[in-house]
Amino acid sequence: MTQNQGRILIVDDEPGVRELLHRRLAKEGYQCQEAGDGDQALDRMETAPSALILLDIKMPGKSGTEVLPEIRARYPDTAVVMATAITDTSTAIQCMKEGAYDYVTKPFNLAEVVLSVDRALEKRRLELENRDYQQHLEQKVEEQAKRIRKSFLNAITALAYALEAKDRYTSGHSQRVTEMSVAIARELKMPRGKVEKIRLAGLIHDIGKIGIRESVLNKPGSLTDDEYGHIKSHPELGEHILAPIVEDKEILGMVRHHHERYDGRGYPDGLGGEQIPLGARIMAVADAYDAMTSERPYREAMGTEAACEEIKRCTGTQFDPVVVAAFLKMPVAEVLRQKPEVSGLRK
Repeated sequence: MTQNQGRILIVDDEPGVRELLHRRLAKEGYQCQEAGDGDQALDRMETAPSALILLDIKMPGKSGTEVLPEIRARYPDTAVVMATAITDTSTAIQCMKEGAYDYVTKPFNLAEVVLSVDRALEKRRLELENRDYQQHLEQKVEEQAKRIRKSFLNAITALAYALEAKDRYTSGHSQRVTEMSVAIARELKMPRGKVEKIRLAGLIHDIGKIGIRESVLNKPGSLTDDEYGHIKSHPELGEHILAPIVEDKEILGMVRHHHERYDGRGYPDGLGGEQIPLGARIMAVADAYDAMTSERPYREAMGTEAACEEIKRCTGTQFDPVVVAAFLKMPVAEVLRQKPEVSGLRK
Protein backbone atom coordinates (compact mmCIF):
# COMPACT_ATOMS: atom_id res chain seq x y z
CA MET A 1 0.00 0.00 0.00
CA THR A 2 1.39 3.39 -0.99
CA GLN A 3 1.60 6.28 1.47
CA ASN A 4 -1.06 8.38 -0.23
CA GLN A 5 -3.82 5.74 -0.24
CA GLY A 6 -5.30 7.08 3.03
CA ARG A 7 -4.51 10.75 2.43
CA ILE A 8 -7.26 13.28 1.82
CA LEU A 9 -6.88 16.86 0.59
CA ILE A 10 -9.60 19.19 1.87
CA VAL A 11 -10.02 22.21 -0.43
CA ASP A 12 -12.24 25.06 0.84
CA ASP A 13 -11.77 28.81 1.20
CA GLU A 14 -13.33 28.79 4.70
CA PRO A 15 -10.84 27.78 7.43
CA GLY A 16 -13.64 26.74 9.80
CA VAL A 17 -15.07 24.32 7.23
CA ARG A 18 -11.65 22.83 6.58
CA GLU A 19 -11.05 22.37 10.31
CA LEU A 20 -14.44 20.70 10.81
CA LEU A 21 -13.86 18.22 8.00
CA HIS A 22 -10.24 17.66 9.03
CA ARG A 23 -11.17 16.69 12.59
CA ARG A 24 -13.96 14.34 11.54
CA LEU A 25 -11.98 12.56 8.86
CA ALA A 26 -8.88 12.31 11.05
CA LYS A 27 -11.05 10.57 13.65
CA GLU A 28 -11.82 7.96 10.98
CA GLY A 29 -8.09 7.33 10.57
CA TYR A 30 -7.47 9.42 7.45
CA GLN A 31 -4.38 11.59 7.05
CA CYS A 32 -5.60 15.03 5.97
CA GLN A 33 -4.03 18.10 4.44
CA GLU A 34 -5.69 21.38 3.57
CA ALA A 35 -5.76 23.98 0.80
CA GLY A 36 -7.55 27.33 0.77
CA ASP A 37 -8.01 27.69 -3.00
CA GLY A 38 -7.58 25.93 -6.33
CA ASP A 39 -3.98 26.94 -6.99
CA GLN A 40 -2.93 25.91 -3.50
CA ALA A 41 -4.68 22.58 -4.02
CA LEU A 42 -2.64 21.92 -7.17
CA ASP A 43 0.56 22.86 -5.31
CA ARG A 44 -0.31 20.41 -2.51
CA MET A 45 -0.91 17.65 -5.03
CA GLU A 46 2.43 18.39 -6.68
CA THR A 47 4.36 17.95 -3.44
CA ALA A 48 2.24 15.30 -1.70
CA PRO A 49 -0.42 13.61 -3.87
CA SER A 50 -3.60 12.52 -2.12
CA ALA A 51 -5.84 9.55 -2.79
CA LEU A 52 -8.96 11.73 -2.55
CA ILE A 53 -9.77 15.42 -2.83
CA LEU A 54 -12.79 16.93 -1.11
CA LEU A 55 -13.21 19.92 -3.42
CA ASP A 56 -15.43 22.94 -2.85
CA ILE A 57 -17.15 24.12 -6.01
CA LYS A 58 -17.31 27.84 -5.26
CA MET A 59 -14.06 29.52 -4.18
CA PRO A 60 -12.39 32.86 -4.90
CA GLY A 61 -9.91 32.69 -7.78
CA LYS A 62 -9.83 29.26 -9.40
CA SER A 63 -13.12 27.49 -8.67
CA GLY A 64 -13.60 23.80 -8.01
CA THR A 65 -15.12 23.32 -11.47
CA GLU A 66 -11.92 24.76 -12.99
CA VAL A 67 -9.64 22.67 -10.79
CA LEU A 68 -11.46 19.38 -11.45
CA PRO A 69 -10.36 18.87 -15.11
CA GLU A 70 -6.74 19.69 -14.16
CA ILE A 71 -6.86 17.12 -11.37
CA ARG A 72 -8.40 14.51 -13.68
CA ALA A 73 -5.75 15.15 -16.34
CA ARG A 74 -2.72 15.25 -14.03
CA TYR A 75 -3.81 12.78 -11.34
CA PRO A 76 -6.27 10.35 -12.96
CA ASP A 77 -6.02 7.91 -10.04
CA THR A 78 -7.19 10.50 -7.50
CA ALA A 79 -10.85 10.31 -6.47
CA VAL A 80 -12.73 13.63 -6.25
CA VAL A 81 -15.79 14.40 -4.13
CA MET A 82 -17.34 17.82 -4.77
CA ALA A 83 -18.67 19.99 -1.92
CA THR A 84 -21.53 22.34 -2.84
CA ALA A 85 -24.42 24.37 -1.51
CA ILE A 86 -27.82 22.74 -1.85
CA THR A 87 -28.72 25.28 -4.56
CA ASP A 88 -25.79 24.19 -6.78
CA THR A 89 -26.49 20.46 -7.02
CA SER A 90 -26.93 20.69 -10.80
CA THR A 91 -23.34 21.95 -11.07
CA ALA A 92 -22.18 19.11 -8.83
CA ILE A 93 -23.95 16.57 -11.04
CA GLN A 94 -22.23 18.06 -14.07
CA CYS A 95 -18.91 17.66 -12.23
CA MET A 96 -19.70 13.98 -11.75
CA LYS A 97 -20.16 13.64 -15.51
CA GLU A 98 -16.67 15.14 -15.85
CA GLY A 99 -15.08 12.59 -13.53
CA ALA A 100 -15.97 13.44 -9.92
CA TYR A 101 -17.04 10.40 -7.93
CA ASP A 102 -19.73 12.00 -5.74
CA TYR A 103 -20.86 15.26 -4.15
CA VAL A 104 -21.85 16.34 -0.61
CA THR A 105 -23.94 19.37 0.25
CA LYS A 106 -23.46 22.18 2.74
CA PRO A 107 -24.23 22.42 5.59
CA PHE A 108 -22.47 19.07 5.96
CA ASN A 109 -23.91 15.97 7.49
CA LEU A 110 -20.53 14.64 8.63
CA ALA A 111 -21.70 11.03 8.70
CA GLU A 112 -22.69 11.36 5.02
CA VAL A 113 -19.34 12.98 4.23
CA VAL A 114 -17.51 10.04 5.82
CA LEU A 115 -19.73 7.55 3.95
CA SER A 116 -19.09 9.28 0.61
CA VAL A 117 -15.33 9.39 1.23
CA ASP A 118 -15.27 5.71 2.26
CA ARG A 119 -17.17 4.66 -0.87
CA ALA A 120 -15.01 6.78 -3.18
CA LEU A 121 -11.78 5.38 -1.75
CA GLU A 122 -13.08 1.81 -1.86
CA LYS A 123 -14.04 2.26 -5.53
CA ARG A 124 -10.61 3.72 -6.22
CA ARG A 125 -8.91 0.80 -4.46
CA LEU A 126 -10.86 -1.77 -6.48
CA GLU A 127 -10.13 0.03 -9.76
CA LEU A 128 -6.40 0.17 -9.00
CA GLU A 129 -6.31 -3.49 -7.95
CA ASN A 130 -8.18 -4.52 -11.09
CA ARG A 131 -5.83 -2.51 -13.30
CA ASP A 132 -2.79 -3.93 -11.53
CA TYR A 133 -4.19 -7.44 -11.95
CA GLN A 134 -4.82 -6.88 -15.66
CA GLN A 135 -1.34 -5.48 -16.20
CA HIS A 136 0.32 -8.36 -14.37
CA LEU A 137 -1.91 -10.87 -16.13
CA GLU A 138 -0.99 -9.45 -19.55
CA GLN A 139 2.68 -9.47 -18.56
CA LYS A 140 2.48 -13.08 -17.36
CA VAL A 141 0.65 -14.15 -20.51
CA GLU A 142 3.27 -12.42 -22.69
CA GLU A 143 6.13 -13.97 -20.70
CA GLN A 144 4.54 -17.40 -21.01
CA ALA A 145 3.99 -16.88 -24.74
CA LYS A 146 7.66 -15.90 -25.14
CA ARG A 147 8.74 -19.03 -23.25
CA ILE A 148 6.51 -21.18 -25.44
CA ARG A 149 7.82 -19.54 -28.62
CA LYS A 150 11.41 -19.96 -27.45
CA SER A 151 10.78 -23.59 -26.55
CA PHE A 152 9.26 -24.31 -29.97
CA LEU A 153 12.04 -22.44 -31.72
CA ASN A 154 14.65 -24.42 -29.82
CA ALA A 155 12.82 -27.59 -30.81
CA ILE A 156 12.74 -26.51 -34.46
CA THR A 157 16.47 -25.70 -34.38
CA ALA A 158 17.18 -29.08 -32.78
CA LEU A 159 15.07 -30.69 -35.48
CA ALA A 160 17.10 -28.92 -38.16
CA TYR A 161 20.31 -30.26 -36.61
CA ALA A 162 18.75 -33.72 -36.39
CA LEU A 163 17.92 -33.49 -40.10
CA GLU A 164 21.57 -32.79 -40.87
CA ALA A 165 22.95 -35.34 -38.43
CA LYS A 166 21.17 -38.32 -39.96
CA ASP A 167 23.29 -38.19 -43.11
CA ARG A 168 27.00 -37.62 -43.59
CA TYR A 169 26.28 -35.19 -46.43
CA THR A 170 24.21 -32.91 -44.19
CA SER A 171 26.40 -32.47 -41.12
CA GLY A 172 27.14 -28.89 -40.06
CA HIS A 173 25.66 -27.14 -43.11
CA SER A 174 23.32 -24.77 -41.25
CA GLN A 175 25.98 -23.85 -38.70
CA ARG A 176 28.53 -23.00 -41.38
CA VAL A 177 26.03 -21.02 -43.46
CA THR A 178 25.15 -19.14 -40.29
CA GLU A 179 28.74 -18.29 -39.44
CA MET A 180 29.52 -17.15 -42.98
CA SER A 181 26.33 -15.10 -43.17
CA VAL A 182 27.09 -13.40 -39.85
CA ALA A 183 30.65 -12.66 -41.01
CA ILE A 184 29.34 -11.07 -44.23
CA ALA A 185 26.79 -9.03 -42.30
CA ARG A 186 29.50 -7.73 -39.99
CA GLU A 187 31.70 -6.90 -42.95
CA LEU A 188 28.76 -4.84 -44.26
CA LYS A 189 28.61 -3.06 -40.87
CA MET A 190 25.02 -4.11 -40.28
CA PRO A 191 23.48 -3.26 -36.86
CA ARG A 192 23.83 -5.89 -34.16
CA GLY A 193 20.09 -6.58 -34.09
CA LYS A 194 20.06 -7.32 -37.82
CA VAL A 195 23.10 -9.58 -37.46
CA GLU A 196 21.35 -11.58 -34.74
CA LYS A 197 18.30 -12.04 -36.96
CA ILE A 198 20.58 -13.35 -39.71
CA ARG A 199 22.18 -15.71 -37.19
CA LEU A 200 18.80 -17.15 -36.22
CA ALA A 201 17.56 -17.37 -39.80
CA GLY A 202 20.75 -19.16 -40.85
CA LEU A 203 20.31 -21.87 -38.24
CA ILE A 204 16.80 -22.69 -39.44
CA HIS A 205 16.92 -21.69 -43.10
CA ASP A 206 16.67 -25.27 -44.38
CA ILE A 207 14.04 -26.50 -41.92
CA GLY A 208 11.64 -26.93 -44.85
CA LYS A 209 13.73 -29.85 -46.06
CA ILE A 210 12.03 -31.90 -43.37
CA GLY A 211 9.22 -32.16 -45.91
CA ILE A 212 11.48 -33.20 -48.82
CA ARG A 213 11.82 -36.90 -49.62
CA GLU A 214 15.22 -38.34 -48.68
CA SER A 215 15.38 -40.13 -52.01
CA VAL A 216 15.41 -36.69 -53.65
CA LEU A 217 17.81 -35.04 -51.19
CA ASN A 218 20.39 -37.79 -51.53
CA LYS A 219 19.85 -38.87 -55.14
CA PRO A 220 23.25 -39.59 -56.71
CA GLY A 221 22.18 -38.65 -60.22
CA SER A 222 20.41 -35.74 -61.88
CA LEU A 223 16.96 -34.72 -60.69
CA THR A 224 13.87 -35.01 -62.84
CA ASP A 225 11.75 -31.90 -63.36
CA ASP A 226 9.23 -33.19 -60.81
CA GLU A 227 11.97 -33.91 -58.28
CA TYR A 228 13.51 -30.49 -58.81
CA GLY A 229 10.10 -28.85 -58.34
CA HIS A 230 9.67 -30.87 -55.15
CA ILE A 231 12.98 -29.71 -53.69
CA LYS A 232 12.25 -26.09 -54.68
CA SER A 233 9.27 -26.12 -52.32
CA HIS A 234 11.45 -26.21 -49.19
CA PRO A 235 11.78 -22.41 -48.64
CA GLU A 236 8.00 -21.96 -48.65
CA LEU A 237 7.55 -25.04 -46.50
CA GLY A 238 10.14 -23.70 -44.05
CA GLU A 239 8.27 -20.40 -43.76
CA HIS A 240 5.03 -22.30 -43.22
CA ILE A 241 6.57 -24.40 -40.43
CA LEU A 242 8.06 -21.37 -38.68
CA ALA A 243 5.20 -18.86 -39.09
CA PRO A 244 3.23 -19.96 -35.98
CA ILE A 245 6.23 -19.47 -33.67
CA VAL A 246 8.42 -16.84 -35.34
CA GLU A 247 6.70 -13.45 -35.27
CA ASP A 248 9.58 -11.58 -36.89
CA LYS A 249 8.77 -11.05 -40.57
CA GLU A 250 12.43 -10.38 -41.45
CA ILE A 251 13.49 -13.81 -40.23
CA LEU A 252 10.63 -15.49 -42.08
CA GLY A 253 11.53 -13.51 -45.20
CA MET A 254 15.14 -14.70 -45.07
CA VAL A 255 14.00 -18.32 -44.78
CA ARG A 256 11.55 -17.95 -47.66
CA HIS A 257 13.81 -16.04 -50.02
CA HIS A 258 17.30 -17.52 -49.55
CA HIS A 259 17.08 -19.13 -53.02
CA GLU A 260 16.00 -16.01 -54.89
CA ARG A 261 18.46 -14.71 -57.50
CA TYR A 262 19.62 -11.13 -57.96
CA ASP A 263 18.43 -11.24 -61.60
CA GLY A 264 14.93 -12.33 -60.54
CA ARG A 265 15.22 -15.90 -61.85
CA GLY A 266 15.25 -17.63 -58.46
CA TYR A 267 12.49 -19.18 -56.38
CA PRO A 268 9.92 -19.25 -54.84
CA ASP A 269 8.72 -15.76 -55.83
CA GLY A 270 11.09 -14.61 -58.57
CA LEU A 271 12.18 -11.52 -56.63
CA GLY A 272 15.12 -9.52 -57.95
CA GLY A 273 17.66 -6.95 -56.74
CA GLU A 274 16.74 -5.13 -53.56
CA GLN A 275 13.28 -6.71 -53.56
CA ILE A 276 15.08 -9.65 -51.96
CA PRO A 277 15.67 -9.08 -48.22
CA LEU A 278 19.34 -8.25 -47.59
CA GLY A 279 19.64 -11.13 -45.13
CA ALA A 280 18.43 -13.53 -47.82
CA ARG A 281 20.92 -12.09 -50.34
CA ILE A 282 23.70 -12.64 -47.81
CA MET A 283 22.54 -16.16 -47.03
CA ALA A 284 22.36 -17.01 -50.74
CA VAL A 285 26.11 -16.40 -51.11
CA ALA A 286 27.00 -18.33 -47.94
CA ASP A 287 24.66 -21.17 -48.87
CA ALA A 288 26.04 -21.48 -52.40
CA TYR A 289 29.65 -21.36 -51.20
CA ASP A 290 29.04 -24.12 -48.66
CA ALA A 291 27.22 -26.19 -51.28
CA MET A 292 30.05 -25.90 -53.80
CA THR A 293 32.80 -26.72 -51.30
CA SER A 294 30.92 -29.73 -49.90
CA GLU A 295 30.97 -33.25 -51.24
CA ARG A 296 27.62 -34.37 -52.61
CA PRO A 297 26.19 -37.78 -53.51
CA TYR A 298 26.30 -36.69 -57.15
CA ARG A 299 29.69 -34.87 -57.28
CA GLU A 300 32.92 -34.13 -55.42
CA ALA A 301 33.56 -30.97 -53.43
CA MET A 302 34.91 -27.93 -55.28
CA GLY A 303 38.09 -26.23 -54.07
CA THR A 304 38.02 -22.91 -52.22
CA GLU A 305 39.53 -20.85 -55.03
CA ALA A 306 37.29 -22.42 -57.67
CA ALA A 307 34.19 -21.77 -55.52
CA CYS A 308 35.17 -18.12 -55.05
CA GLU A 309 35.73 -17.74 -58.78
CA GLU A 310 32.30 -19.22 -59.47
CA ILE A 311 30.71 -16.77 -57.03
CA LYS A 312 32.54 -13.89 -58.74
CA ARG A 313 31.35 -15.15 -62.13
CA CYS A 314 27.73 -15.12 -60.93
CA THR A 315 27.95 -11.62 -59.46
CA GLY A 316 25.10 -9.46 -60.70
CA THR A 317 23.11 -12.44 -61.96
CA GLN A 318 22.71 -14.89 -59.10
CA PHE A 319 24.33 -12.80 -56.36
CA ASP A 320 24.23 -9.21 -55.09
CA PRO A 321 27.54 -7.52 -56.05
CA VAL A 322 27.77 -5.68 -52.73
CA VAL A 323 27.33 -8.91 -50.78
CA VAL A 324 29.88 -10.72 -52.95
CA ALA A 325 32.43 -7.94 -52.40
CA ALA A 326 31.96 -8.28 -48.62
CA PHE A 327 32.22 -12.07 -48.85
CA LEU A 328 35.48 -11.93 -50.78
CA LYS A 329 37.00 -9.71 -48.07
CA MET A 330 36.32 -12.38 -45.46
CA PRO A 331 39.08 -14.69 -44.26
CA VAL A 332 37.37 -17.69 -45.87
CA ALA A 333 40.08 -20.07 -44.70
CA GLU A 334 39.20 -19.12 -41.11
CA VAL A 335 35.61 -20.22 -41.71
CA LEU A 336 36.70 -23.42 -43.42
CA ARG A 337 39.02 -24.42 -40.59
CA GLN A 338 36.13 -26.10 -38.77
CA LYS A 339 34.61 -27.59 -41.94
CA PRO A 340 34.49 -31.42 -41.95
CA GLU A 341 35.51 -33.40 -44.99
CA VAL A 342 31.98 -33.79 -46.35
CA SER A 343 28.86 -31.73 -45.76
CA GLY A 344 25.83 -29.99 -47.23
CA LEU A 345 22.43 -30.85 -48.65
CA ARG A 346 21.32 -30.83 -52.24
CA LYS A 347 20.36 -27.22 -53.02
